Amino acid sequence: MGFRKQNSKKNRSIKKFIIAMIAGYVAIIIGLTFFISYISINKTDIILKTKVSSMTSALNVQMKMNLDSYLSKMETTGTLIFASEEAYTYDASDANNDEYEALSIEKNISDELFDLCIMENFVDFGIIYSNNHIVGKVSNGTKDLFGDRLYTDLSSFINRQRTNDGWTAGYNNNYTRIYYVKRIHDNAVLLISFYTTELEDVFEHPGGIDDITIRLVEHNNIVIYSSAENETGKSLPESVGKRISDNSSTIMDNEYLITYTTCGDDWKVICSVPTSVILKEKNEFRFYILIVCTVVTVIAIVFTVIFSLKMSDPVANMMNVLDKKAHIDLLTGVLNKRSFEEYAENMIRNSDKTDNYALILLDIDNFKGVNDTLGHEYGDKVLANIGVILRTVFREGDLLGRIGGDEFCVFLKITSTDTAAEINFAKKKCQQICSAFHNNYTGDDNSYKISASVGVSFCPVHGNSFSDLYKCADSALYQSKHKGKDTYTIYTEELK
Repeated sequence: MGFRKQNSKKNRSIKKFIIAMIAGYVAIIIGLTFFISYISINKTDIILKTKVSSMTSALNVQMKMNLDSYLSKMETTGTLIFASEEAYTYDASDANNDEYEALSIEKNISDELFDLCIMENFVDFGIIYSNNHIVGKVSNGTKDLFGDRLYTDLSSFINRQRTNDGWTAGYNNNYTRIYYVKRIHDNAVLLISFYTTELEDVFEHPGGIDDITIRLVEHNNIVIYSSAENETGKSLPESVGKRISDNSSTIMDNEYLITYTTCGDDWKVICSVPTSVILKEKNEFRFYILIVCTVVTVIAIVFTVIFSLKMSDPVANMMNVLDKKAHIDLLTGVLNKRSFEEYAENMIRNSDKTDNYALILLDIDNFKGVNDTLGHEYGDKVLANIGVILRTVFREGDLLGRIGGDEFCVFLKITSTDTAAEINFAKKKCQQICSAFHNNYTGDDNSYKISASVGVSFCPVHGNSFSDLYKCADSALYQSKHKGKDTYTIYTEELK
């Protein structure tokens, strides 16, 4: 009995040891699994955060460019009023004005203003004189808002001495409109305004990141426009505002990813997205791994590998999509201005001494007439088809870019080292471009035919940097415009 008891005791000890060893092994496997999972998850977090941060920064820059372009269009429209001598010389506040002559002049000015703003969604487009007399279109809402201080307060908005104009929003805490004021002469200012809601189209983004909020704020952090509801006219949310500093334009922590850029008049374009949204799929994956690891060690390891592989594909695909959207002009499918210049500069910098390149710069003739008469939607179709034409004319390895509204650029490597052969090759491509436009984009009534004016420069003959080559090609392009458009010009020293 004692032997049996001792043997039984040993067996129990062995069983305990085996159980302890298995428990230790299981604990090691579980610990190793959790450690590997933790490292993998956090590594992917870093990669995902970095890529999304880069994408958001690029989106922020694009939103700023969109806003600058939109406001610049308004300013350009306002400047066109100076083409009329009556508009900038007539003074309605002059007590010596002849009544009938004044009526005639004001009608002429009103007609000029109407012609300038007919295609735009302006709320106000008129001239206000020092006696608060109005010529043109000024809404009742603006009149009621400013009252007797219409001219005085509008004049106070002019804060740019060089151009004698200025932008403002939030007059008397009213953020439904944005105002642009330009000095006409000592006793008159031009007023242009539009509804803040017009910025919805300016700040429209291609997607790729859920729950991103785009805001335009004043220097005092009052929101002029927000893609979120019920924020206009209010202070920037503290959770976003406290994270913005003058030292960095990109901030990311456990709560938010924020990027911002400063525009003219100390306005800021701010893009923000909760970090939890960026890592939503990752957090779900981590939770699932932790649950599986607590159930069974071996299955946890298998699931870690399987889910890691499954996770890598969507993350990689997402990164590719984000990277593509950050570099491609979405309308035409070619490189945007920033990426085109970077790629071209890198090709020049990394080239051998024997490498030769051509920079082809083309501007679409009469494109403004398409937009003004056939509409911007038709104009967008024209631009999209230009991208198709460029991809048809040029080789797969050639750089194609849109560097302006209707200005495109091509940077291509020329394999021949013979100067004459280089020029002939470039001429052939230019001829193909011009020919491609001869039977396109004439409009429904064939009255708005467009063409392409082209300028060409060569590297290293005309320069060893993108900026030098661009200046030369631009000079050649100007010569093509001067010769009557629909042609190309090879840059020569005489064009300096």
